[in-house]
Amino acid sequence: MLRTFAINYIMMFLGTWYKWAGGGPDGFDCSGLVMEYLKSVGLVERQVDMTAAQIYERFADRDVPFPYPGCLIFYANKNGDIAHVEIAVHDGSLSIGASGGGPHVTDVASAIRNNAFVKIRPVKRDRKIVAILDPFKKEL
Repeated sequence: MLRTFAINYIMMFLGTWYKWAGGGPDGFDCSGLVMEYLKSVGLVERQVDMTAAQIYERFADRDVPFPYPGCLIFYANKNGDIAHVEIAVHDGSLSIGASGGGPHVTDVASAIRNNAFVKIRPVKRDRKIVAILDPFKKEL
């Protein structure tokens, strides 16, 4: 099953350093990690690069009511704009994402200082979840 393969594949990047605008494997930002996830199973073309907001737009018609493994979870910044994306894993209560960084994190040393890397964390219900989308769901 493609969903299981993609989740297992992206788990290999646990501990990889966060890097602003990073598309791996030497560092990922949140959208770079999700793009690698989507590309691994052909849900987006290899040459395509998207921000979190653009990923949302691409899969906006695949909304689901709660996270389950393989879904994309989108978070808003203080202005309400999409600013972060992670991938639901386990039973949907956990997610994997590249976090802890920002535009100032461009090398390993700054990632270490900021504790910024690909990690698994509980789904952040205290932050504003904009949408939960299933990229594997058939287009409507």
